[in-house]
Parts: sequence; structure tokens; C-alpha cells
Amino acid sequence: MNLFTFDIETVPDTKTGRKLYALPVTMSEQEVANIMQEKRKEKTGNDFLPLHLHRVVAISVVLKAQNSFNIWSLGDCNSSEQEILQRFFTGIDKYTPTLISYNGSGFDLPVLHYRALLHSVKAARYWEQGVNDQTFKWNNYINRYHDRHSDVMDILSCYQPRATAPLDEVASMLGFPGKMGMHGNKVWENFLAGNIEAIRNYCETDVLNTYLIFLRFLLTQGKITQTEEKIYHQEIRDFLLKSGKEHLINFNDHWAQNF
Repeated sequence: MNLFTFDIETVPDTKTGRKLYALPVTMSEQEVANIMQEKRKEKTGNDFLPLHLHRVVAISVVLKAQNSFNIWSLGDCNSSEQEILQRFFTGIDKYTPTLISYNGSGFDLPVLHYRALLHSVKAARYWEQGVNDQTFKWNNYINRYHDRHSDVMDILSCYQPRATAPLDEVASMLGFPGKMGMHGNKVWENFLAGNIEAIRNYCETDVLNTYLIFLRFLLTQGKITQTEEKIYHQEIRDFLLKSGKEHLINFNDHWAQNF
């Protein structure tokens, strides 16, 4: 089984914002985003944009195959949103992995759906529900109670919004590093400054936390033992130390304090 843990980072889709509110092209990205958030706050009481107005700027993944472990961000710092999305869904088409996320059902996947629609991204395997492959009739990526996609936050909260807990706090509670480098509210600021690499690095630490929480969840389910969890942890730490990447080594150093 291939486990494909993923996390995304987004910024306001100012291009669509200009269309929706007939804003002049001379208006800056920040000014457009401000108006989009103001409109949203007038309507709902908060300025968190609806999911179809989020532009994807990073998708980071952890791939755990039978004898290998890897973590990376799709594409590179110059990749378009369309390219990043296509790489994500092409990987699913090719490998049919088990998807792992934290709030993926409530945020990441719906955002990816809307953005794939915008860019005409093909994702036949992902959308399969048993028409071309009967095995997907009873277990697919879309339906909540199937396990081709496991949203750990959704499951732990018994699908109750009032019972959800932030990734950062759950990770810290379990002795994992939690948020590192920045927080989600700093992504837009870094995007405007052109710090795409910093956003991708931050996203990679988030996806590491998600994978570690998922391993602990497997332990509570009785699917792995404490010894096996430690083996998985050592595999991750070995990879981080050999990566040569400062943000991954820092993640390991913070984790080592509780390892």
C-alpha cells in the first residue's frame, strides 16, 4: 500500500476577485485581496474566503511505500497552479495511493476540486466511483466513510465540527514539532514578497506533522505496534538528517527533544 499524505497552502485568487467585483487592473494584489475579504466579512462576519476563491501555491506530500519514504513539494518555485494540480492528480491516476490529510475533506480537497475545474485538470482515477472499476464502488476517494482518503481530523472528531482540534496543537500534544517557520496567516505576506520556497518549506513541515499524527492513529487502531511506530519514526528521522535541507533538519532537531 502506498500512503500519500498531503497538505496545501493557498492565497486569495485575486484574478477571479477582479472579475467578480469588476475591479480595475491598476489595483494592486493586496488591494484586491482586501476588498475580497471585506466583501466576505460583510456577508459572513469573518474574512476567510470561500474555498473556490483560494489559489493553490504549494502542495507538499509524504509518500510512504513499502520500502521507502520521501517528502517533497510538487513542481518547483516557478510552477504554475495548473502544473502543481496536474502533478497531484496524475500521481493518483498512476499509483492509486491511500490519501492521508488533516482537514482534507473540509478544506484541501474541495479547494483542489474547484481549482482543477478552473484549469481543466484531468483526474479520472480520483473521481472514479465504480463505473470503470467496480472496486471503487465500495471504496473511493469521494465518499466520507471510505478509506481511500483518511481525513484524520474528521475521523478523530467523529465528524463533529465542534470537536475538531488544530493540527499544530494535536502535533504538539503528541510531542511532535507542530508549526515551524511560519503560520498560515503569513502565507499571503510571503507570497507577495516572492518567498515561495519559504511557503513550500512550511507546507512540508505541516505534512510531516500530519503523517506523524496518522502513525499514532494507526497505533490506537491496533494496526501497528509501538515498536513499529518507533521504526517508522527512525525512518523519518534518517531521511530528515540526510536531506541536507535546513527546514527538515530543524524539524528533526525540535522533534529530537521529545523523541
